[in-house]
Amino acid sequence: MRKTQAFVCLVLLSFILAPAHALAATSEIAQELGARIQRVENGLIPNPGIVVKGQPSGKAGLVERMKVCRVPGVSIAVINGYDLEWEEGYGVRESGGTSPVTPETLFQAASISKPVAAATALYYVESGLLGLYEDVNSRLRSWRVPENAWTRKGKVTLRELLSHTAGVTVSGFPGYAEGKELPSLKQILDGVKPANTPPIKVDIEIGSRFRYAGGGYTILQQLLIEVLGRPFPYIVRDAVLIKLDMSQSTYEQPLPPALAGRAASGHRPDGSVLPGKWHTYPEMAAAGLWTTPTDLALFAREIMLAKEGKSDRILSQVMVELMLTPVKEGAGLGLFVKGSGQDLQFSHSGGNEGFRCFMIAYPMRGQGAVIMTNSDLGGDLMSEILRSLSAEYGWPDFKPVEKEAAAVGASELEALAGTYQFTPVDRIKITVGNGCLFADPVFVPPDGKASCVFFPESALSFFSTETDVTLTFAKNAQGRVTGLTWRRGENQRKAVKIK
Repeated sequence: MRKTQAFVCLVLLSFILAPAHALAATSEIAQELGARIQRVENGLIPNPGIVVKGQPSGKAGLVERMKVCRVPGVSIAVINGYDLEWEEGYGVRESGGTSPVTPETLFQAASISKPVAAATALYYVESGLLGLYEDVNSRLRSWRVPENAWTRKGKVTLRELLSHTAGVTVSGFPGYAEGKELPSLKQILDGVKPANTPPIKVDIEIGSRFRYAGGGYTILQQLLIEVLGRPFPYIVRDAVLIKLDMSQSTYEQPLPPALAGRAASGHRPDGSVLPGKWHTYPEMAAAGLWTTPTDLALFAREIMLAKEGKSDRILSQVMVELMLTPVKEGAGLGLFVKGSGQDLQFSHSGGNEGFRCFMIAYPMRGQGAVIMTNSDLGGDLMSEILRSLSAEYGWPDFKPVEKEAAAVGASELEALAGTYQFTPVDRIKITVGNGCLFADPVFVPPDGKASCVFFPESALSFFSTETDVTLTFAKNAQGRVTGLTWRRGENQRKAVKIK
């Protein structure tokens, strides 16, 4: 079910302006937007995002790719011209069910909880209740960052917590499955049962380097609770959510029953529903936000507008500039930043058990998008969606890699044909056709592909548009093909030609 803000505004405009020419213009603009959305939906270039120069790009439809990637539900919101241009839900909230994903369906934002929590903290910095550079232990009472050799050399500040440079432990949190006892925030900080993660402490030099730490945001959660004297969900609600009309968002954990009926269920890589539908995350600042792409788009839009000096509903232009200034390795205060000028972008990804999501925005362009999925495999599909959005909106990132197929003689290709053995029970058969090689494993290889087409980069090296595997063939001193090397990233396997 599609809902576009632009379309709703145009319909209202048509009633006000009534003349036929206004109605015609409204209809034409709506049709153009509909066509744009269809191009995005049908413009996915499957992973690994490689296209062959001079050949069709092999674009695919979103619904088709959802089935292939085993992602039951997807929700997308797109910002253009600093406005929410369109929002759409695809698929179902739960595999095997019939409840559709709509723009109002709730997803776990996972680590995209962090930028909203960071904005909350910075709001209270500007309100004078927190100091960005003060020792957080000077404000903590019921729990404090444990003192050790590292904290005696330097003090943990809010700036370092937000930029992942505080030297704090615990990268991420697995959450708590249905029926599991939930720990208190202090138990999580101390790493004592029923907490399922180690103690949160400083174990490297403070400020020395970037190290992603959800533990730092858990300290932030404790800090805000102690300073404000209120439950964390209410603190964020009053500072950010209400001010930005993010009415479909909450940090409440567990998710209240009144909202559970609108929530998507998480899914494992095999497509099965996560037991209990989702995990509970008392580590709210780090991973506990339930929301929609639309609400996150409103947040991203506000950060863009504030950076351009066009809004200060939660943060001033000066504070947003600070938020978007990288401290180390592209990490700003709650957001990751890259590029400059027109190509400047901020982003954050998220991955909870059964959920994957991504938020990106280009402040100078007034463009961006939020994608949320209800599957552990959602990351692969999101990269395909981002390539399609990039092509449609002219973004500088997420472009497909274009490779040129080399001209290799038929006899040279035929010499590569045959059966290659990795192990006694693991073989791959190479055949030739249309100037390419076809790899047809006897048993399904580690990349899960039953068969792939490989294009020549040279007489002995081949790439595929279907997988990020490359094949490199070996010859002996007499020029006879003796084997191949299967490579995927840093992993490689060698096979011997047996016939």
